[in-house]
Amino acid sequence: MSNVNKILYVEDEPDIRAIAEIALRDIGGFTLDSCSSGAQAIEKAVGFEPDLILLDVMMPSMDGPKTLEELRKLDITATTPVIFMTAKVQPQEIEYYKSLGAVDVISKPFDPITLAQEIRDIMARL
Repeated sequence: MSNVNKILYVEDEPDIRAIAEIALRDIGGFTLDSCSSGAQAIEKAVGFEPDLILLDVMMPSMDGPKTLEELRKLDITATTPVIFMTAKVQPQEIEYYKSLGAVDVISKPFDPITLAQEIRDIMARL
């Protein structure tokens, strides 16, 4: 699946979210919607109908794995690819995220210049 246009980006840290928005929208050319929590992601996903969801792992209240679980219950996002973004990228952690249904993991800090291409490369492998 290499045809990704619409990305929903979920990140609770405003500074990281701002950098990723520039990287994805301005550099990558994606249509982007973003939010700061899992609960907001669930609300936005219904109306936005993303091709891909980028999901922070560590967020207050509803973390990334729980958000993914809830997104999978919605018809509109039941099969939408999800990439986790996290600083926790030990091999066993990556395997755990993939066992939850993530297609891949992007490590933080990420390079804003190469983020869009990294996403395209991941999606091209699917």
